[in-house]
Amino acid sequence: MRAAVVGHVEWVEFLAVEAVPRPGEIVGVTESWEQAGGGGAVAALQLSLLADSVAFYTALGDDELGRRAKRELEERGIDVRASFVERPQRRAVTFVDATGERTIATIGPKLHPRGHDVVLPWHELARCDAVYFCAGDVDALYAARRGRVLVATARELGTLRLGAVELDALVASAKDEAELYRAGELEPEPLLVVSTSGALGGWAQPGGPYTAATPPGPVVDAYGAGDCFAAGLAFALAAGADRPRAIEFAARCGAGALVGRGVHAERVELSPPASPPPALG
Repeated sequence: MRAAVVGHVEWVEFLAVEAVPRPGEIVGVTESWEQAGGGGAVAALQLSLLADSVAFYTALGDDELGRRAKRELEERGIDVRASFVERPQRRAVTFVDATGERTIATIGPKLHPRGHDVVLPWHELARCDAVYFCAGDVDALYAARRGRVLVATARELGTLRLGAVELDALVASAKDEAELYRAGELEPEPLLVVSTSGALGGWAQPGGPYTAATPPGPVVDAYGAGDCFAAGLAFALAAGADRPRAIEFAARCGAGALVGRGVHAERVELSPPASPPPALG
């Protein structure tokens, strides 16, 4: 299985707090650490635990943080295919409260990979079984569509509208205003739309409601759960799973992200299809 992610990176400073500070309040940080994160990095990490190979197409700042992010992701087994742009690496500060909920503040514009950037081997996406698109320009979207299965995030609805490619699946949010999707907003309509709602599960169209997976351990940090879900969905669809089984697998990938701090993913096994009922008589 060859997989790829087209997306962005943020250099993230994580701050563990009892609760996110209210206006005018001062809170103590009990723990802090830094990692290469962002939706693209999270999804690439998840796919590195599932597929035989994963290529990550991205853009990074031409500074120390951008190069540090590339080194860190490569050390985690990801084939980083990056162009360096003359801008500071985008950063983020993420508060993680005592319940594991994360609150994110981004610093600087999102650095999108560009499909006309000749330093990136876009033609190789045609050999990929699963591609997840979470940031990029329209040309990058066209290149991503060369993959056999293409899943995208509703965070990039503007680019998806302009590109007008058929998606095998769109992952949206039922509660985050920036990731809502309403039927008819894209043409052609995605073959599958999954709206997630955290521990409440979510809704698939077609398919209806689905339940959330049980985390494989205590909940530590919700950072990246949505992008692990999307990466798992792309993998399962490319592996030939039907939609209910693919969504169940994706939910387990999302739940796995909850049990580790910061940028974390768990290896999940795709369950075999249900056996047909025995023949009568």
